[in-house]
Amino acid sequence: MSKVLVTGGAGFIGSHVVEALLEGGDTVAILDDLSTGKKEWVHSKARFFEGSITDPKTVERVMEEVKPEIIHHLAAHKDVRVSVNQPAHDAAVNISGTLNLLATPQARELKQIVFASSAAVYGDTVEIPTPETASTKPQSPYGISKLTGEHYLRWFGALHKIPVAVLRFANVYGPRQDPYGEGGVVAVFTERLLRGKAPVIFGDGKQTRDFVFVGDVVAAMRVATQENSDGIFNIGTGKETSVNELAAQLAAITKSARKPTHTALGAGDPRRSVLDPTKARSDLGWRPTIPLANGLEETVAWFRSQSSQTTQN
Repeated sequence: MSKVLVTGGAGFIGSHVVEALLEGGDTVAILDDLSTGKKEWVHSKARFFEGSITDPKTVERVMEEVKPEIIHHLAAHKDVRVSVNQPAHDAAVNISGTLNLLATPQARELKQIVFASSAAVYGDTVEIPTPETASTKPQSPYGISKLTGEHYLRWFGALHKIPVAVLRFANVYGPRQDPYGEGGVVAVFTERLLRGKAPVIFGDGKQTRDFVFVGDVVAAMRVATQENSDGIFNIGTGKETSVNELAAQLAAITKSARKPTHTALGAGDPRRSVLDPTKARSDLGWRPTIPLANGLEETVAWFRSQSSQTTQN
């Protein structure tokens, strides 16, 4: 069992990671500024520090108090479209925030770092599904900052002989995903359909994504730790789904007759983004287990439960 710090541990993916770590017997601390995370998602058995990774003094204090053996680094600015308009803010969180962690004396004593990266580092690519060996040509400041974070972490790991597992996530979806702000398309569409509104599709909707359920992502982070892994791994399904197909599936699940509307395509989004998870399967023994249809059903059920609770309150 290990002492683990989860940055972004009150967020969508991070809160699920915290739960899994605690169930596995680890001692867990969370650093989160609650800009997108929620206080109610902070596990009662985890030690919680409210603060930002962009504040060096906060980071140093938390690292000194916790003295973690492992860091699951999920805290990030995640909105691709906002990163296009505010690249300095994106870099301050994703690059400078990461460097603040590495600048602490305790960082050199870590046994492992697990980093939540993104398929956005690839940009548009001719290799579909995309392997880890493909060229990285990010099309947004978000993709650039995630790739830069990877480079800094792997440099730091090599310098101090610390294993660094870089997990490049496909489009993660599931319960607790925020349909506002930095919410992913599944959460955004689900929330609108359940409120009787039409989903809004950017562009023609023929752009494709690789949708991976949050439970499978958490399993990947856990196995990466257990295997003491070092390297870059795609975490996705390898299956391509268009935004139009996604909207149709969610309409069927929510029993909505509302037809999608379309608006102009935003900057920074690749036309096709599908990851090849072969390396994660062979090296980590990880594979996705939740089919898209099942994951969408579970996600919609969770959103319905939240809506019911809101109505009752």
